Amino acid sequence: MDQSLAVVGCGYWGKNLVRNFAQLGALGFICDSDDGLLQAYREEYPNVRRTSRLEEVLTEDSIQAVAIATPAESHYVHVKEAILRGKNVFVEKPLALKYEQGRELVTLAKDRGVVLMVGHILNYHPAVRLLKDIVQKNELGRVWYIYSNRLNLGKVRQEENIWWSFAPHDISVICELLESEPHEVTASGGSYLQAGIVDVTVSSLFFENGVKAHIFVSWLHPYKEQKLVVIGEKKMAVFDDTAREGKLKIYDQGIEWEAGLPVPRQTSETTLFFDETEPLRLECEHFLTCIREHTRPLTDGESALRVLKVLEASQRSLEKGSLPVLLSEIAEAESK
Repeated sequence: MDQSLAVVGCGYWGKNLVRNFAQLGALGFICDSDDGLLQAYREEYPNVRRTSRLEEVLTEDSIQAVAIATPAESHYVHVKEAILRGKNVFVEKPLALKYEQGRELVTLAKDRGVVLMVGHILNYHPAVRLLKDIVQKNELGRVWYIYSNRLNLGKVRQEENIWWSFAPHDISVICELLESEPHEVTASGGSYLQAGIVDVTVSSLFFENGVKAHIFVSWLHPYKEQKLVVIGEKKMAVFDDTAREGKLKIYDQGIEWEAGLPVPRQTSETTLFFDETEPLRLECEHFLTCIREHTRPLTDGESALRVLKVLEASQRSLEKGSLPVLLSEIAEAESK
């Protein structure tokens, strides 16, 4: 694919999409409302067209695909406009801010025969792909529970709360590792900086096979932590994305029973090594491959709906004072 993709929203995160798609030889158009930013890109990418009007991008026949990195509240409208114009779409998470809207976009993409892919970037991280393989091969034994921490000081948002901003990454990976979605969730949190916008949440996910998971996210934390821990009956795995080295480790330890008493078993720790390619580069390559080969993306619209369902159910639990919410309630409510 040569110069047939447009990046829409080229600032905070979009600049990384611009860089990667340019390096892949696919960047043909840059669209952003900031004229100063467009001028800066003119110097860096003099052969790439620039505009502040999305309409100009969508009516350009040479553009086969758009990559959307605008604020989350605009995703639904922009994705829908692009699909209706016959464009293949990559959109940063979340797909939409409502399950009903997300489902509409997935149906629309299928009807129009275009690729719809959502930027759940951790699913493309080589460490996560390796961890998925380890889980599938039963090297950890039966998975008992999973927990993840995604913590930092900022970036505080005004248009979405911490749950919608940070948690989609972890929801997507946990569901991918287990190849299923939870049937019930609970969530609790607190708003400290802005009324009505939670800054910290702890959510529990309950799966039909008995696996439990919890996700702790906060942008009011004294240090950065991005850690996923998988506890199996035989071994345990830790993915620490903030570690400089040894991001993925397997711990051959657990609990043994001696004379009817539980005794910790601690034997070995193994650091696993993997391809160091930038996850976003792999994600962008995957999108282009799916367009070229007419294949289904790893993080397609259906997988994004699974994440949306968890997000919306947990939001309801937050609003109900941490009461449990069934995911079936989300789909049923939207179908009425």
